[in-house]
Amino acid sequence: MVLSEDLSDGMPLPEFFGSAAFDLAISTYAETSGGTDRRAVASMWSLYYFSYLTIPYVVARVLENQVLPVDFEEMTVALSADGLPRGFGVATSGDRPIDSGEEIFALLAPLMEAHLSKVVAHLKSSGGISPKLSWNNAAVYIDHALRTAGAAPLADQADSMIALRLMPDGTPNPFFDCLRYEEEEDGARVCRRKICCLRYLLPGVPSCGSLCALPSQRKQ
Repeated sequence: MVLSEDLSDGMPLPEFFGSAAFDLAISTYAETSGGTDRRAVASMWSLYYFSYLTIPYVVARVLENQVLPVDFEEMTVALSADGLPRGFGVATSGDRPIDSGEEIFALLAPLMEAHLSKVVAHLKSSGGISPKLSWNNAAVYIDHALRTAGAAPLADQADSMIALRLMPDGTPNPFFDCLRYEEEEDGARVCRRKICCLRYLLPGVPSCGSLCALPSQRKQ
């Protein structure tokens, strides 16, 4: 994630998703990956998108008390030759709020409301994947960033993000139950998705292992 002025080949996100550019990106990735299931291709594409978007946002917020400007309308995106996202451009370096002790949904509100909700809608209309799958794909990276960033991982906040059915304003929480932490027979605690990301339908793409929602895919 860099300043938009430094991302020379970046395209404004409204233009990217509102034109044929997004369909072309999905088609390009389908061709280079050998994927024939459009949902699987779009889902894998979204995993790259969400990882490059959410991890920098969460890490900056947690470690630097810096709110990156992630408004969908004001960002740009650049793609690799295979059609996958490779970077985002933002208008400014963001700001630092006075109160750094926010609960999880206040911390994530700019990301969820001004960006994720809009991309999820595009992924449904043009990519053919359900909103539940898209939110699950985003949740994986936010959860990981919260639990691993800094000397004091925000495990409690990560737990709240996936455990609460409703957000503080009473609206449904799209991250509810997206991930489940379970104990294996050997006592190991593992994280599992609720909905499979469909990567197993793409040739040559490794399984996500114990994270997979499908028992048959966990040891592939």
